[in-house]
Amino acid sequence: MKNIDKNNISQEVFDLYDDYAHNKIQRREFVKKLSVYAVGGLTVSSLMSFLMPDYVNSIQVRADDPRIKSDYIHYDSEKGGGDIKALLSMPADLNGKVGGIVVVHENRGLNPYIEDTARIAALEGFVTIAPDALSPLGGYPGNDDDGRELQKKRDRNEMLEDFIAAYEFLQQHPDCNGNIGVVGFCFGGWISNMMAVKIPTLTAAVPFYGGQPTEDIDQINAPLMLQYAGLDTRVNEGWPNYEKALKEGNKEYVAFIYPEVNHGFHNNTTPRYNKEAADLAWTRTMDFFKDKLE
Repeated sequence: MKNIDKNNISQEVFDLYDDYAHNKIQRREFVKKLSVYAVGGLTVSSLMSFLMPDYVNSIQVRADDPRIKSDYIHYDSEKGGGDIKALLSMPADLNGKVGGIVVVHENRGLNPYIEDTARIAALEGFVTIAPDALSPLGGYPGNDDDGRELQKKRDRNEMLEDFIAAYEFLQQHPDCNGNIGVVGFCFGGWISNMMAVKIPTLTAAVPFYGGQPTEDIDQINAPLMLQYAGLDTRVNEGWPNYEKALKEGNKEYVAFIYPEVNHGFHNNTTPRYNKEAADLAWTRTMDFFKDKLE
């Protein structure tokens, strides 16, 4: 029931979904707590349907879009999960070398939203690679619930190595000019921050509502653009200390906090999506990459 008016849904419902989506509560507890808000004609099942991602009707750039070339490839992550599957996308009319972008998924594997995001970025004139950190476990299983369960079975530092290896893959790609950025969402936001810490030659990083590094921040060389959701108290509590360290290290960064929007506001497949904030954040991201990677 996607016709529910999200303006009539209590913020506590979105907070509950955030807890569920980040493994703070199990599905049974989520359903039980959700029942408190099933009032005024709403049922638990209709609320669940409203909150869950709608991938089928949300794709903006299809895989067969003639403006891009988009195919699955495999690369080796020697320090991580071994053979990693990824979506590699680029403009169909590519003429010369262009900047590269690693697109990092949330805590559930390479789902259709992240693939779509990688294709959208390719349309802006970049070579993009969107790895699936669930590759060693069979890949994204086709739904986010099972994807989250699978991702919990992997060590996040090993997954970080998978995305570092994706950066190295782009470095060697014949259509990439060697200027490589990373954009990631949620878990991918943490990965983006950590790639900035771990890769001295990273050109730029844009973490969306990502957890912050707590050490070796002085090792960051890449310019950062940090995107935060105003209602995302869970992630935002780490920002003041991170900003303090960035300032003390005289690092190049800009941070945007979008008021009155939830964690996941860029993801257009769930009702947490806020089109105005998402469009602005994405325009800023692409302008940043065009400035840094070209």
